[in-house]
Amino acid sequence: MRTINISNEKKRDAVVSMESKKSPRKVSFVLQDGSTPFNIKFLKAPIDVDPEILLKKYKTPEALGEAIIKEDPEIDPEHTGMIMRSTNRVYLKNDKTVSFKVKLMESVKDPNGEEKEVRTYSPKPANVSSDIPLKWTGKLIPKNQAVKKFVFSRKYQIRHVNGLTFDFLYDMAKTLQEKDSLLFLGAGKTGKEPLVLMEGGSPYRGFLEGRIKGDTYCLMLHLSNMELKEVAYEDK
Repeated sequence: MRTINISNEKKRDAVVSMESKKSPRKVSFVLQDGSTPFNIKFLKAPIDVDPEILLKKYKTPEALGEAIIKEDPEIDPEHTGMIMRSTNRVYLKNDKTVSFKVKLMESVKDPNGEEKEVRTYSPKPANVSSDIPLKWTGKLIPKNQAVKKFVFSRKYQIRHVNGLTFDFLYDMAKTLQEKDSLLFLGAGKTGKEPLVLMEGGSPYRGFLEGRIKGDTYCLMLHLSNMELKEVAYEDK
């Protein structure tokens, strides 16, 4: 169960549950015999029959061409097409050998896509379930404005874990429904940092939506890392 440490407008905080709800598929795809399809990974070809490796082995393209005609070195019938049960990611050097020491770099680009800085990649730590609760910033955005300004890529349902947290979350959902707005949720001591769900994950802006019906509630956390901007036209 994924957890989230969140505070309300009274600056009271609690650790509650956060889960992703997937909508059931109304259409399912089956094979001709009615069976359910599934994905598999298979080996395209071993590294030692890679064109670059073969070229280094035979020195010249002409020699490689002659070898392909006579010996078929680019074909490995024993391994090509083998179904892969489990795999691990490795990094390769230019000579196709495995690198055992990798230094990741991060490329920073400007709005035009031009690279302006290259720096050592430093993964951001997760902060949604840390000792510092996510802040109730008080910044409210009407729903009809939020859907026109942000692209929401993920959403999670916030749920109580006991009776006390039920009342805690119900009051939050009731407040947001009455205001018909989304609440900007921030991380860190000041509440101005983006939300990071996992170690090294992407930073998101968090928006809280609440609804109630009788003695039930629904509290949703919407995540966005893209903002919509108006297109400026120039008269010519």
